[in-house]
Order: sequence, then structure tokens, then C-alpha cells
Amino acid sequence: MKLSGSGPPASDHRATKWHDQHMRVDHLVFAAEPDGLVATAKRLGDALGVEPSDGGVHPRFGTRNSVIPLLRHRFVEVVEVLDHPASDKAPFGQAVRARSEAGGGWLGWVVEVDDISGPEKLLGRQAAPGNRHRPDGTEITWKQLGVRGVISDPQVPFFIEWTPGQDHPSSVGTTTASLQGLQIVGSPDRIREWLGLMGEPGVDREDWEPELEFNFVAKHGTPGLMSVTFRTADGSVTI
Repeated sequence: MKLSGSGPPASDHRATKWHDQHMRVDHLVFAAEPDGLVATAKRLGDALGVEPSDGGVHPRFGTRNSVIPLLRHRFVEVVEVLDHPASDKAPFGQAVRARSEAGGGWLGWVVEVDDISGPEKLLGRQAAPGNRHRPDGTEITWKQLGVRGVISDPQVPFFIEWTPGQDHPSSVGTTTASLQGLQIVGSPDRIREWLGLMGEPGVDREDWEPELEFNFVAKHGTPGLMSVTFRTADGSVTI
């Protein structure tokens, strides 16, 4: 994503407005298609040459997921809504339900930060706790922020701060696939503003996540994540 102004060299994946706050694309969220979570995850895994892993249940959100690990500390989260009261109350559950009822597909993208207090100040709201119970009984915990923003403006990512000292979801299995680029219906200026990458002299980045390709498409219709391109053992794959 090209940005104006000066900043640290492209090899330093640190951004900006939050006093060198670490910020990176962490994962992509894909809502299950009509045939359900397992079939959807298998289809995506087959396309990428990666075996999906049962991620378990999000009790706060009324959802469950499957994880497709990627290189460079990233992953694809395939998620479906459960018949549970939490899914009617939690914004994430609501978003998953709406996307799956529309046929499924890309729900959004997620940016990891070391300290979510920066995005809290930027957006003027508080992060919410999240947790997932894996099939082996392990509990994964985090804080997340911005899901309501994704519902109202699906082009923007939401933020996540993983609890230190636990395995990252990308460690669930072996992989040869990596994230290459995102195709977004929307405005690069809107993304920069949401991420806090504009408006402060001396801190704007010329490149943020320079190894990723961000392609923006301006067209009529709902903004959002249109497609994602991956590098695989068999070449580039766009889903």
C-alpha cells in the first residue's frame, strides 16, 4: 500500500502513528458457504495445497472456525455461525451470519497490533475480549476492536491483540502457501485513515506491508474484500 511522506525503511514492518507500534496483516476471514464449515475449509485448503485444522468454538461470538495456516505468521480463518444466542448478540456472530446467508465468501481482513490501546485511541472505542476453545481443550485469548466498523464499512480491517505467551494460530500445521495480495472494493485513503497511516508529518509510511500487493477497485456496490491472492507450490492462486 503506497503512502505519502517519510518513515522507516521498507524492511522495518513497523507503523507509525502509535509511536512505532507494530502493526501487520494477521489473517483473513472467510464465511462458510451453504455446504458448511468443513466443506468450505476443505475447498480452500485444496486450492492452496494446505490441510485445514479444526480451530474450535468462539463461545462469546457463537461461531466456530477452521484454520488454514500460511507462511509469515498469517492464516486464513474459515468461520461459521452456530445456533446459539451469542451469535445474535455479538457483532462478529452477526457479521458471519449475514455473510453466510448471502452465500458465504470473504468477510474481511484482520490487522495484528502489539498494544491495542493505540487503535482504541484512534477509533475512540474500547476493545472487546475474545476467546476460542480448541478441540484439544486449549483456550486461545485475545482482544479485538473494530468489528462494528467492518459491518458498516466492510473495506476496513478490524484489529486484534493476541495474548502473549500462547501459540499463534498459524502454528497449527505445516504450510507452503503465503499471502500475496488483497483486492479491495474501496478507497486507499479510507484504509490509511482507519489504520492511522495519514495526517501526521514525519510518520506516514511510504510502504506499509511492502511485500503485499493492495489493489483497490472503485466500483458501484458494497465496499469490501473482493478477492485474495496467494503464493502456493503450484503458483499464484486467487480466491
